Amino acid sequence: MHIKPGTFKEEDTKHFIDHMYYEQGNFDSGESYAQLAQRLQNLDDTFGQCSNKLFHLSTPPSLYESIFTHLHNSGLTIPCGNDEGWTRILVEKPFGNDIDTARKLDKKLGELFKEDQIFRIDHYLAKEALQNILTFRFANSLFEPLWNKNYIDKVHIKLNEKIGVGSRGNFYDAIGALKDVGQNHMLQMLALVAMEPPSSMNSESIRKERAEVLAHLQTISPKNISSKIVRGQYEGYRHEQGVREHTQTETYFRIESHINTPRWKNVPFYLESGKEMSEQKTEINIYFKSDKKDKTYEDRQNVLTFRIQPDELIKIGFWVKTPGFGMEVEPKVLKFKYSDNPSHAILPDAYERVLYDAIIGDQTLFTSTEEVLCAWKYITSIISQWSSVPLTIYKNGAKDVI
Repeated sequence: MHIKPGTFKEEDTKHFIDHMYYEQGNFDSGESYAQLAQRLQNLDDTFGQCSNKLFHLSTPPSLYESIFTHLHNSGLTIPCGNDEGWTRILVEKPFGNDIDTARKLDKKLGELFKEDQIFRIDHYLAKEALQNILTFRFANSLFEPLWNKNYIDKVHIKLNEKIGVGSRGNFYDAIGALKDVGQNHMLQMLALVAMEPPSSMNSESIRKERAEVLAHLQTISPKNISSKIVRGQYEGYRHEQGVREHTQTETYFRIESHINTPRWKNVPFYLESGKEMSEQKTEINIYFKSDKKDKTYEDRQNVLTFRIQPDELIKIGFWVKTPGFGMEVEPKVLKFKYSDNPSHAILPDAYERVLYDAIIGDQTLFTSTEEVLCAWKYITSIISQWSSVPLTIYKNGAKDVI
C-alpha cells in the first residue's frame, strides 16, 4: 500500500514507532547474534507468527565476511518455511576490492545463502530516470531500430560532482574514483543502455541481459591504455584530511570502452567521472550519426539525453530550418522533465525503492553474481595497468580535464 505524503495521521506515526525495537551488539561477537536471534524469537512468540527478516549491511565492506558467517551460524538466516518468514540480506557496494576479493566474497555468500536471498545494492539502478531507459527503448518503436552501430556514433556517460572528498578522505584514498563509482554505477548505466531486449521484463531476464553486456566489454590492451584512458587528481586533494601526502589516487577518470557484440562493434562508450568539477550532473548522452553523404548537415548530430540527476529529464536535440528565405538550420529540443509532472512530488527516493523491492522480493534493481564478477573483471584489467597512465593534476571547478 502506498501512502501519499501528508495523508497519514500523527497516531499512525506513533503506532509505527511503538513497534520499533533496538538491540545493541558487536559485529564480531557471536554472542551478540545469539542475543538478537533470541530477541526476534521472543517477538515472534508475542505476535504468534514467524517474522520476515531483512538484514541491511550498511557497514564497511571489510566486515562483510565476518557478519555473513555470524548471521549464518546464529540461525538468523534460516527462513521459517516456504510460505512465511523469509530471510533476505542487503549488501552495500563496494562488493569486493578487485576480481579476486569479489569472487571470494561471492563464494562465501553462496555457501551461506541462496541467490534469491541476496540483494546486492547499487542504488543508482533504483533512480527513476535510469529505470526509464528500458521503457523508453522498448515501449517506443521509434528508437529501438536505431539502437545499434549503424545509427549511433558514440555514447557518453558522465557522473560529475562539484564537491571534493570532504570527510571521506581516508576511505576514498584507499579506493579512488574508478572503484568508487566506475565499477558499479557507471557500468550499470552502460549495461542498461547497451543490453539486448530481454525475453520478458522480469528480474531474471533483465539481469541476464545486463550481465551479457558486461561480459563482452573489450579488455584494453597495454599498447592502447594511454590513448583510451585519462586519470586525474584535483588540486589540493593531497592536503585533504586522511589523504596520503604523495598519493597517486585518482579523483577523475575518463575511459573509452567498447562492447564486443554485433550490435555495438566499434561504437565507443565514454565513461567519465570526477570530483571538484564545474557542475554536479549525472547524465547519459547518446550521439546519433550525422549524414556524411550530405555535406550541408554532416556536422550536425541528434543527441538523446537521459539526465539522472539533478533535474531529471529526457530530451532529444534535433534540427529545423530557420524561418526565412534561406536554408539555414537551427537546433531545437524536445524534452520530458520530471519536475513538470504533478506526480514528481511523490517519486520514491532511490533507497526507498531499494528497501521496498527487497521487501517484496523483486531483484530487478539489484546486481547478480554474474554482473558483479564481470564488472570487476573489466575494472581489474584496467587497474593492473593504472600506473602506466599519467596522473593529470586539474584545477578545482574544471569543466574538462582533457
